[in-house]
Amino acid sequence: MTILGIETSCDETAAAVLRRHGDGTTEILSNIIHTQDDHAAFGGVVPEIAARAHVEKADQVVTRALEEAGMTDGGIDAVAATSGPGLIGGVMVGMMTAKAYALSRAIPFIPVNHLEGHALSARLTEDCPFPYLLLLVSGGHTQLLRVDGVGRYARLGTTIDDAAGEAFDKTAKLLGLGQPGGPKVQAAAETGDATRFDLPRPLLKRPGYDFSFSGLKTAVRLAAEELAPLSDQDIADICASFQRAAAKHLAARTERAMTDFEIPAGDTGRLVIAGGVAANTEIRAALTALVDSKGWTLLVPPSKYCTDNAAMIALAGAEHLVAEGAPPLAETLALAPRARWPLDENPEGRRHGGGKKGPKA
Repeated sequence: MTILGIETSCDETAAAVLRRHGDGTTEILSNIIHTQDDHAAFGGVVPEIAARAHVEKADQVVTRALEEAGMTDGGIDAVAATSGPGLIGGVMVGMMTAKAYALSRAIPFIPVNHLEGHALSARLTEDCPFPYLLLLVSGGHTQLLRVDGVGRYARLGTTIDDAAGEAFDKTAKLLGLGQPGGPKVQAAAETGDATRFDLPRPLLKRPGYDFSFSGLKTAVRLAAEELAPLSDQDIADICASFQRAAAKHLAARTERAMTDFEIPAGDTGRLVIAGGVAANTEIRAALTALVDSKGWTLLVPPSKYCTDNAAMIALAGAEHLVAEGAPPLAETLALAPRARWPLDENPEGRRHGGGKKGPKA
């Protein structure tokens, strides 16, 4: 089957065409991403600006994806689109674009949870059988989940305040580095001394698998205020120290989950890292060392599939088609976008984005 995927949950307008072969392998025929550049002056994504940009770019991006895949004359079997969680205006644009395409061609429309796209993204390029432990780290989410299959997720821990990506963004803004925060902090940290500032390690004595980044973010602000005005080296050292502390915190909480993770007999442990923050080299290094010490396997999607993209949405749509078959088009056309959509809610309500009856548009 050949799936068109559409992703518009934040400030990327993305479309991709993915082919799922009979042997279970996937082939990415195109993966087009337009990143909006209208938000830098505001220090973060402005939802209204993002929604208008999606309206302007969605059709163009979809057309480019179809042209690159050689699918302009048909051949698409289904269309999948992010239906939440995300900025509601952007999600709405992507869903309406997908619904229009599906209705005009009488093919299935598959609503996809954006977080599920990240959860399955390692399967785009790797042999990644279930079950596995997932560390999802992005701008809006930091979670540990057990992934037992398509639509079968159990959340083990989450952030009790800021997400990891949010902490990177706020650190970058505080230090005047601009956006996007993650790459800016990583670039500055390359020339920094990660041992100069003794930043706190959150939740060291707290049981469980939850995360916290607000105290670390506050410690960065206090260090910057004490040294103001900051030199370039001060900024580099703060970034390096912050990045090291964040990586150690993520690794420490993940190690707890790995210790308690029930691995099926005869299998080996697998840790998947997904989401935009998974592209950070310091965090990858810390988690690579962790899995090596435990004898586990680490699976991380290529960087272009860690950040928001439509290939992962197309894959999630294909996985659900294989597992469940095509939902009635009239049913999915009636669905409304969701600003919030927990990944681990009752999978029976997945197609409806909620309870068994689901919200109506």
